[in-house]
Amino acid sequence: MTLLVGCDFSSSPSRRKQIVLATGRVDRGRVLLQALERVSSLDAFSAWLLQHPVWTGAFDLPFGLPRVLVQTLGWPLEWEPCIRHYASLSRADIRAQFAAFCDARPVGSKFAHRATDGPAASSPSMKWVNPPVAYMLHAGVPRLLDAGAYLPGVQPALPAGTPAARVALEAYPALLAREMVGARSYKSDDVTKQTPERLIARMDVIHGLETGNTRLGLRLKLSHAQREALAHDASGDALDAVMCLVQAAWAQQQSDTGHPRYGLPEMLDPLEGWILTA
Repeated sequence: MTLLVGCDFSSSPSRRKQIVLATGRVDRGRVLLQALERVSSLDAFSAWLLQHPVWTGAFDLPFGLPRVLVQTLGWPLEWEPCIRHYASLSRADIRAQFAAFCDARPVGSKFAHRATDGPAASSPSMKWVNPPVAYMLHAGVPRLLDAGAYLPGVQPALPAGTPAARVALEAYPALLAREMVGARSYKSDDVTKQTPERLIARMDVIHGLETGNTRLGLRLKLSHAQREALAHDASGDALDAVMCLVQAAWAQQQSDTGHPRYGLPEMLDPLEGWILTA
């Protein structure tokens, strides 16, 4: 049975802000959370990916850049050459080139967006602050490629009957959370903002996942200890990883029933990619 993975990613992991990996499997329509693992460095993240020979994972980081940005900068218009070029740049180079791009655009339209940002209501993948998703792409996607992962939607379809051992999909836990708590905030890294109201919102998200109260049609199975751990992680990192796990389970379900792109839309821009379930 395929191992399912949900990942809350950090572009600069540390002991204080770790990458969280939720692993599990599907049993009779329920997503069983098996473990929550944390790694404190990007090298440890790469090692973790290689430890497991077969998995389908949903990762909370962007897999592509806006086409208009790539065209304007004169970068390769094929996805993998573009990503390899991007990986060769320093973060300072990225910041300088993206800032120059923004400076040349009119007020109110500084950042370029991918097509998926509209339905997902997500931050532009070129944003380098609050949150620094551009650096997440820079740190994460090359490591997925180096682990031999197949990224549906941005890489060419595999030949019929050729299974991929490791499958990586772009996820966004906020998509799932909004179905259960709307615009209510359920997390914060700022200790002063880790309020009782956010705890209640996390508990409502957990309840919604356990009862299957989302359009994905899957129920999450938790032990009492797991439920308590998710509720009391005020950063929301563990809960975000678990929501990515549920999205990975949905994607694997789509593949198992014959969808060639793990639930991604047929008409997507392979340079930009697409957020799972958007």
